[in-house]
Formats: sequence, C-alpha cells, structure tokens
Amino acid sequence: MYNQPAKVTDLQSGTHERLWSLMSSGLGSYVLAVILIAMPLLIGGSWIFALGVCFANSIGVLAVSVLVRYGGEVSIGHAFFAAVGAYSVAILDTRYGLSILLSVPLALLLGVISGVAFAWPSRKLSGIYLAVSTMALALAVPELINNADALTGGYEGLYVSRPLIPGVPMSYQRYYVALVVLIAAVYALSRFRQSRQGLAILLAKTHPAAADAFGTRQVWARIAIMGISGGIAALCGSMLAFAGSTVSPSGYTLWSSIFLLVGSVVSFYGLTLPRALIGGAFLTLVPQFLSASGAWIPVFYGLALLGMILLGHYLPRLKAMIADRKEAR
Repeated sequence: MYNQPAKVTDLQSGTHERLWSLMSSGLGSYVLAVILIAMPLLIGGSWIFALGVCFANSIGVLAVSVLVRYGGEVSIGHAFFAAVGAYSVAILDTRYGLSILLSVPLALLLGVISGVAFAWPSRKLSGIYLAVSTMALALAVPELINNADALTGGYEGLYVSRPLIPGVPMSYQRYYVALVVLIAAVYALSRFRQSRQGLAILLAKTHPAAADAFGTRQVWARIAIMGISGGIAALCGSMLAFAGSTVSPSGYTLWSSIFLLVGSVVSFYGLTLPRALIGGAFLTLVPQFLSASGAWIPVFYGLALLGMILLGHYLPRLKAMIADRKEAR
C-alpha cells in the first residue's frame, strides 16, 4: 500500500526532470525568441530602443564567451573588434550610402580578419600575457578613430540612418535586425558546437596532445577561435551602430571591453540565447533601472555583480543539496 505513492512521486520527479531537460535543450530558447518577437507590441519606444542595444551587447557577450569556452583565454580588448564592425557599418552608410544588408557581412569578414591578424603574432601567449596584449588593442581604439577623423568623424562620430526596409519605422527595424542577428549568432554557435571543427578546437583546448595526434595543432585552433570571436564581436559593433543609431570613440574604450567581459562572466560563459541575454541585460538594462540612484549607481551595480557571481557559484551546490534530499526521501 505504501509503494504506490512512491511510484507516483518517482513518476512526477522523472517528468519534472524530462521537462527541465527539454527546456535546457532548446525549447526555452524558442519560447524566449517568440516572446521577444512579440515584445514591441507590448512596450513603448524607449524600451524598444533599450532592448535593441541589449541584443547588440548580448552578441558581444557571446564573442567573449566563445573565446573563453573554446580557447580558454580571457580578452579585455574586444572593443577593438566591435569598433571594426561599428565603423564598417557607419562609414559605408554615411560615406557610400550602403545599407546594412551589404555592410554587416563586410563587418563580419573584417572582424574575422582582424582576429586572425591579432592572434598570429600573439599565438604563443596565454593567460595574463594574452589578456594584457588584448588590452593594448582597446587602449589604441579611441586614438585610431580620432586620428582618422576624415573617415570616422573623429570625436563627433557618425550617424547611421539608412533603413534596411524603406517605409518601416526605424525603431522597429533597429529592434528586429539586432534580434535576428543575435538569434543567428546563437544558432551558428550551436551548429559549431556539433561540428567536427568545433569538437577539434575544443579538444585542442582540453587535450592538446590528443588533438595533435588527430592533426589539430593547438596554435592553429587558438588562431581560429580568435578569428571567430573577433567576427562575432564585429557583429556586436555593427548592431550597436545600427540599433544605437550613432558611433563615436567613447563607445569603444577599454571600459567597453571590460564590461563585455563582465557580461560574459554574469552569463557564466553560456552560448545560448537566455545566457547571452542575461549578460546583455546586465550591461544595458541594469544601469537603466539604477539610473535614479544617483551617486549610488556604482555601489548598487557592484552589489548586483557580486550577487550574480555568488549565485552562479552556489546555485549548483544548492541544486545538488535539493537533489540529495529528494533521493533521501
């Protein structure tokens, strides 16, 4: 008589686990994508703008996270690659009248080339040495932009105004284009994780000797992943230019690179849509929520960052404790 409730409990527990596994495997991302597609019907113009910028920052979070996950390295200079993408779009829009349909693929290509060009001379650096070398990129960005003011607009920057689809309000275009590029980046990374090339690069990170035996040298794997990361960061910059409508040197400083790294940490280096949005929201929406706090903004932002890090550290332990208690029952 007492076995039946136990069977029912086990059945319910198994059902919950299957549902959780289903949500974790991708259904949650699909539901979230549908919600975000319908979101402009429910919110005002200022929030549409903020979410568009949030999507762009989420792409930058992905760029840093993929470098950590596949390369095992940390970058504090990804604002350089973002600036490459942003100014590619802005210059082609302002100077040559090209829409993002043509400028974004070029920005992606230039980002990949820039990543490979940086990775080749620094291919034997790792750890803190590589991080400091990427910092040099971030420090150089504002000066490079200002010294090429005839092309980049210098301190004043450039304004991105050319629509992708004439006649459609620009607020919706800035929102949906950034969202589509974010979803495309997440999908591409999910396919990359399942590909032979992705597995080879991951093997080069975790087991270099085994990777060498299969013909994948660690040096080439690191160059490849830096190129991929640089390309995604350039997509971030191109979407920041389009969703934010302007580009200027102040948007691509060392602090911009540091905040992208912070967003990656907050997202726990995840490469899924929910994780990327967590990092992007922490960079974009949290400061907006704290805007009324005045001088206390840095304090509250620091506390929020500390809380997220502690949550990521202790949440797996709490889940394990809860699972152990359920098994004990």
